[in-house]
Amino acid sequence: MVELYIASTCPFCIKVIRAAEEMGLTEGKDYQIVDAAHGTPGRKKVVDTGGKSMVPFLLDGGSWMYESDDIIDYLRDKFVN
Repeated sequence: MVELYIASTCPFCIKVIRAAEEMGLTEGKDYQIVDAAHGTPGRKKVVDTGGKSMVPFLLDGGSWMYESDDIIDYLRDKFVN
């Protein structure tokens, strides 16, 4: 399952979640949201995996990425196209 690491106050994270909802994706079925606010285990996973303390962050098996537009494109390609 695709994991989306987000911080609730991050506008780019909100953009990704809204886009996923507009695509008809369902949390818990298509993707899982992981809290990645500063100081959380989720943020540590982001840094350990990608090397940057930045959200939003997508993890799908061995694939990972930052950048909201890239994440939205990835979700669209994986689930919609």
